[in-house]
Amino acid sequence: MDTTFVSRRSRRQRGARKRVFFLLFLILVCVGGFLLLKSWNILSLGSGVIFDKSIHLKQTPQKRINLLLLGVGGGTHDGPDLTDTIIFLSIDPNTKKIAMVSLPRDLWDPTLNAKINTAYTFGEEQKSGGGLPAAEKAIGGVLGQPIDYGVKIDFDGFVKAVDEIGGLDITVDRSFDDYEYPITGKEDDTCGLTDTQIASVSAEIATGSADEATVFPCRFEHLHFNAGPQHMDGTTALKYVRSRHAIGPEGSDFARSKRQQKVIEAFRQKVFSLGVLLNPVKAINLFNTIKDSIDTDIKPGEYADFIKLAQELKGAKITSTVIDTGDDSTGRLGLLVNPPISTTYGNQWVLIPRTGNGDYNEIAQFVACEIKNGNCIVGQNGILTPTPKPTLRPKKSD
Repeated sequence: MDTTFVSRRSRRQRGARKRVFFLLFLILVCVGGFLLLKSWNILSLGSGVIFDKSIHLKQTPQKRINLLLLGVGGGTHDGPDLTDTIIFLSIDPNTKKIAMVSLPRDLWDPTLNAKINTAYTFGEEQKSGGGLPAAEKAIGGVLGQPIDYGVKIDFDGFVKAVDEIGGLDITVDRSFDDYEYPITGKEDDTCGLTDTQIASVSAEIATGSADEATVFPCRFEHLHFNAGPQHMDGTTALKYVRSRHAIGPEGSDFARSKRQQKVIEAFRQKVFSLGVLLNPVKAINLFNTIKDSIDTDIKPGEYADFIKLAQELKGAKITSTVIDTGDDSTGRLGLLVNPPISTTYGNQWVLIPRTGNGDYNEIAQFVACEIKNGNCIVGQNGILTPTPKPTLRPKKSD
C-alpha cells in the first residue's frame, strides 16, 4: 500500500503547522541588527554612522517609515515561501512610536485568487526577486498603507538567532497544552501501522472523520507552557510561537499572533540589553548566524540610516494589535469573518472582511486609526476612535 496519499493529505491539513508561523525581528533587530552587522563588515561601521546623525529613509507623506516583516518556513518544509507570519510596522521617528499590526495568513485576496500568504510565492515564481514587491503591493492594498521596506526571514534563522543571544525571557500570559505539535522529520512515519491498517483509515482522514493525531500519534508531541516568566532557548521559543492547536483560547491563530509579537519585543529588549548594536563582535556573530535566512529590499546605501534609526528607537513605545474575528467570550467585535467553504475560495478555509469579500476599507480605517491614535475599537457599524483623556490645568497658586 502506498502511504503517499495519507502523507500528502496530512501535509495539506497541517500546512500552516509545517510552515513558519512567526516573524522574528522587529526593525531594531532585523534591520538594526542584520544591517548593522553588514555595515560593519562592508563599511567598517563608516563615518555615516559615527559622524552623521541625520536619517534619510523613504517615508510616507505623514513622515512615517512603514516596514513589512514576513516569516516563512524555508528549507524543505511544505510551502517554504508561504508567508505565514505577516506583521506591519509603522514607525514615527520623531515621536519614537511604533504601531505593530498582525495580519492573518488565511485572509482571502480576490486579486490573487488565493490567500494573502501566497503573494510572496507568486511574485518569486514570476520573477526571481519579485517576492517582496508582490507581497508589499498585496498587503499594502489590504492595509491601505504604502510600504517602504520589506524584510523576510525563515524560522531556522530565528532559532539560531535566539540561541546566539543566549535565549529569551518571556512572560507566558496563561498556561496551555497542545497535543498536536508536529515533530519535524516524522511527517510520514507510519507509527507501526501496516499498509492494510493505513488503507482503512485513509478515507476517514481525507473526509475529516478521523483525526491524524489520533491515528498517527508518533508524528506529534505534547507541548505544555506554564503561565509566568520563563527563559526559552531558540527551539522552545519556536514552539511557543508555532503552537496553534492548544486547548482553550491559546488554540487560535490570533492568540498565536499575539505570542509572536511578544517574542519580537523580548528579542528587541535582549538585543539592547546585550548592547549588540554597539558591539562589533556581538553584531558580526549574529549577522553570520542569520545572514542566509534574510531577504530584504533595503539598499546598502540605507544601512547606516537604519542603524541610526534603530539606536534612536531604543526606548520606543510600541502598540500592537491583531486583525481578527473578535472574541465572543468578551463580546469584542472583529473585522473578519469565516465564510462557508465554497469554490469562490478554492474550497479552502479562509477569512474575509466582515464588510464583504475584497472590501478592505474598514481594515484600512482601523489601521489608520491605530497609527494615529492607538487603542482603537471595532464597533458594530465602524471604527471607534478612543476618547482622548482631558488635560488637567495646573491650579493657580494663591
